[in-house]
Amino acid sequence: MSEGMTGPEDLTGDGASELAPDLPAVVEGEDEGTVLVLRALGLGDAVTAIPALRGVRRAWPRRRVLLAAPSEVGAWLQGLGLVDGVVPTTGLEPLRWGEEAEAVTDAPPAGHVAVNLHGSGPESHRILLETQPDLLVAFRSDEAVVPGPDWDDDEHEVDRWCRLVTWAGGRCAREDLRLEPPASRGTHVVVHPGAASGSRRWPADRFAAVVRRLADAGHDVVVTGGPAERELCAEVVAAAGAGDDLAPGGSVSDASGTLDLPALADVVATARLVVSGDTGVAHLATAYGTPSVVLFGPTPPTLWGPAIDPERHAVVWHGEDLVAPGGDVTYLGDPHGDDVDPALERVTVDEVVAAAENLLTGADADA
Repeated sequence: MSEGMTGPEDLTGDGASELAPDLPAVVEGEDEGTVLVLRALGLGDAVTAIPALRGVRRAWPRRRVLLAAPSEVGAWLQGLGLVDGVVPTTGLEPLRWGEEAEAVTDAPPAGHVAVNLHGSGPESHRILLETQPDLLVAFRSDEAVVPGPDWDDDEHEVDRWCRLVTWAGGRCAREDLRLEPPASRGTHVVVHPGAASGSRRWPADRFAAVVRRLADAGHDVVVTGGPAERELCAEVVAAAGAGDDLAPGGSVSDASGTLDLPALADVVATARLVVSGDTGVAHLATAYGTPSVVLFGPTPPTLWGPAIDPERHAVVWHGEDLVAPGGDVTYLGDPHGDDVDPALERVTVDEVVAAAENLLTGADADA
């Protein structure tokens, strides 16, 4: 850490055996300020950062935690008690956070700690440095003149941010990814055909075939998607022949554009199974312990796959035999590309349905 910067407070108790709770009670008169965390990304990124957010709580148990993130995602995390307030932002916009900090802490945002859970820098580092923190916790950036541990391109997303926060004194691990599961599960299967980019979006006609075969097998299938994905989901439902006669007990419904984030999380948490690409819904399924079939394309599952409970999740990926751009040994496509990735293109309907039925059979046996 740079000269003159104050390190994180010790954990409660002896600093080894005691962990601060996820919701530390800040006693009146003992509030020691604010921790400003930057994670101005989407749902999947937010979920994979949950362990690190819990680590932040443990590193600074007597400080309020503000999260700079998109409004809906931040509000959802605040509703779970993982943060105390939200600084609405998207991407790498300059932060306007003074009023939010004062509203949460009842004091001006002086002497705060900043934690960069957004990226390797230097742009994200500079945005936090502009808030003039007493301490910036971030990966090392020579360009931004910020000390810290080195960034590792080959690290799983959950492990990466846990390593950073643990380095700063806030222990956390993959197990901290867990969210409280529902008291009971429903009868529905979630199929989520959308993704933020075309390279991570399996063809709609194949999703439709999966929906039809699951419904024909007697499952209640709920197709989910955001407001911008209504057209895609309608195409999937129509191609699945949802209006035709289905096997007894089977059904198909389109919930796209009708669910806010808490409602979507509840639908995923109570599902018997989730089928999706590598997107936010898949990470929700991991956190809630909902069995899932996840289709990977440009990014290998070693970097973004289910971080816990491998027996609950089936990862479908065919990048092993592909040569990455540039000739690297490990295939890594363009996660922001417009066209479906070659690895994802190799995924077949038969293998997705087989993986789904295998997990559903296992869930029935465990019930």
